[in-house]
Amino acid sequence: MSKEEIYRPNVAMIIVSSEYPQKKDIFIAQRNDLTDIWQFPQGGIDEGEEVHEALFREMEEEIGTDAAEIIAEYPQWVSYDFPPKIATKMKPYKGQTQKYFLLKLSKDAKINLDTKHPEFIDYKFVNIESVLDYTAHFKQPVYEKVINYFKKEGLL
Repeated sequence: MSKEEIYRPNVAMIIVSSEYPQKKDIFIAQRNDLTDIWQFPQGGIDEGEEVHEALFREMEEEIGTDAAEIIAEYPQWVSYDFPPKIATKMKPYKGQTQKYFLLKLSKDAKINLDTKHPEFIDYKFVNIESVLDYTAHFKQPVYEKVINYFKKEGLL
């Protein structure tokens, strides 16, 4: 595999509030480096780190809490390519390969975006039907695939 074909291993999370399953709105956060782009929290898996360790570490680093429980896991890894503008900043990676989880926040979870290295400036919970209206075009096929899987499973 050449350097151009390397995909960064990553965890990604679809987060629902503590009111789940009565309320199935999904957490999205607005990036601090791209104008009006919202996404699911996600992050790289460190060398030697277990996937679940990375999941909760990234959750804490990105939204200031790891007070959540895993509801489900997408059964496969899914990948996407970075657009050229982002790819130049992310060398040697061509894109990311991600393991997705559906998580429910605990009642006592306190979201705090003012973390050590803030990635987001705002967050909200949005209706599942409108989530793709907010997200970056290059991530939408993956988001749609994962959301549709969890819907088909009766989880969203």
